Amino acid sequence: MTDLTSAPADDRSLRILSTGDLAGIDISLADVVETVEGAYRTLHAGQSDNPRKLTVKPADGHSVAYAMLGRDGSRDVVAIKTSYKHGLDKGRDEQHYYTSLTVYDDVTGLPVAMMDCSRIGSLRTPAVSALLARECAVPGARSALVIGTGTQGRLALPFLLTTLPDLDRLMLSGTHPEGIAAVREQLRSYFPDRAVEVVTDLRAAAGDADIIVATAGGHTPAAVEADWLKPGALSVLVGHGLAPSTLHRADRVIATSEAQMNVTGTDMADADGKLPAVDAEFPPVLAGVTTGRGSATERIFAYNSGLVVTDIALGHRFAQLALAQGLGTEVALWR
Repeated sequence: MTDLTSAPADDRSLRILSTGDLAGIDISLADVVETVEGAYRTLHAGQSDNPRKLTVKPADGHSVAYAMLGRDGSRDVVAIKTSYKHGLDKGRDEQHYYTSLTVYDDVTGLPVAMMDCSRIGSLRTPAVSALLARECAVPGARSALVIGTGTQGRLALPFLLTTLPDLDRLMLSGTHPEGIAAVREQLRSYFPDRAVEVVTDLRAAAGDADIIVATAGGHTPAAVEADWLKPGALSVLVGHGLAPSTLHRADRVIATSEAQMNVTGTDMADADGKLPAVDAEFPPVLAGVTTGRGSATERIFAYNSGLVVTDIALGHRFAQLALAQGLGTEVALWR
């Protein structure tokens, strides 16, 4: 593990990295992609541990909480991520969301940092979608459609252009003016010479897209159907925006984790409450052991559920950058 010279000096203190601390850290999209890809490769090599997430949700569905523990074998760190969202039965402005990551050095046995995990998640997830697109999109893919303008939708296009720079038609389906403006601003900040086309006919846009990344919230009316897709289309599900038919009628199904898909993807189940078997998980695809795409005409469905090892790797990278800059507050938590 890279030496964190500004890390806590004893086992009774903990460096806290706030939202503001992490917001000011400059990190390139390529750095994020490389870090996330490294985490997948280390997991496939059997050097990391990524147990299934724990979930609790009340019967009325107004909130959901997750706990995820993992170990990154290349960085020799252990971490736990917690995530809690309240107000799932309300509009976006009334919801509360908190997520944190606590990282420990598994060589020294000392804590590295506890940090807000929201920026890490906002970067990690679109980076994974971009890697899925790089490995599973039809060769020569030129068009991409993003559904949704929330946190995950706003960086989807910049990350896609990072792994697939030859994309020349960028489409966006969204209903919130401020979200659309944010997507445009993010794209302009990373790729000032590129523009996004806001589409109103979702069926036509989906039929033109080589890659669809669905990131919308649970209240979206958007639901792309399987028969809208062109031959060779890749559909990546992050949030909502794809109908279950895109999964059940896909020629090939890829998942970052089949176990997590079976836990968090129940809204895509068929009338009998079942999900189809996954043809391949993404870590071996990324490692070149398993085929991502078999032919240019296959319609592929990819399920992007975050693996905690990617949060750990990216969180540790942020901790490295933050501690090198002297950011954060040291708290004598265990005194």
